[in-house]
Amino acid sequence: MRLHWTKYAERLGQKGLKIMESILLISDPVLNGTTITYELPNEGSKLEFESQMNGLLGHLKGHLHNHDITIDVIVNEQAETKRSYNNQDRYNRFLEINPNIELLRNTFGLDLKD
Repeated sequence: MRLHWTKYAERLGQKGLKIMESILLISDPVLNGTTITYELPNEGSKLEFESQMNGLLGHLKGHLHNHDITIDVIVNEQAETKRSYNNQDRYNRFLEINPNIELLRNTFGLDLKD
């Protein structure tokens, strides 16, 4: 199933549908009986996937000789807080990683600029 999934994605890429190709290759589909579970990172990619899902289903049903196949799409949006770091924050992080940076800073008289 994964082989035909990948071949279909590559064929879409060759036709110029690069976005759909990348959506199909974001993660590996999981087969459970005749249901394929596919996890996508956001609602936008789910909408794009669903708009092209009939072609994929036709391809898989034909090549796998199984017309009972269905695809279940799951959106897994993990909300990550993105924080803007200033120069002092970056310096403090580097200092945690390597305390010798303070010696370097003092030896050459370096200063942080914003």
